[in-house]
Amino acid sequence: MRVALLRKYGAGGTNGELFVDSTFVCYTIELPWLDNKRSISCIPEGRYLLAKRYSKRFAWHVWVQDVPGRSGILFHPANTASKELRGCIAPVTLLLGLGRGSSSRAAFRKFRK
Repeated sequence: MRVALLRKYGAGGTNGELFVDSTFVCYTIELPWLDNKRSISCIPEGRYLLAKRYSKRFAWHVWVQDVPGRSGILFHPANTASKELRGCIAPVTLLLGLGRGSSSRAAFRKFRK
């Protein structure tokens, strides 16, 4: 399986389109690009290994492995990047603005399959 994320960067956040094996799955929201600074920036573009895993905080989620200079980067539900993300990526059903979306849990379930 190949996952591709096409991003559009802005000062208020980063929006993206998520594809699995060239098929559109959902949109994404992230923090803005701020030179990969921990907790306030989206992660750098690159190729990453993804793994499904479980935690008490997020239940089932997708872990983005081996991100340079970062740890604990996940795909998990969130609707407002500035309030709910610290470098992670949130799938959303609809984009409402830079770093803002809606129906994240539904989009995440679709992606996680």
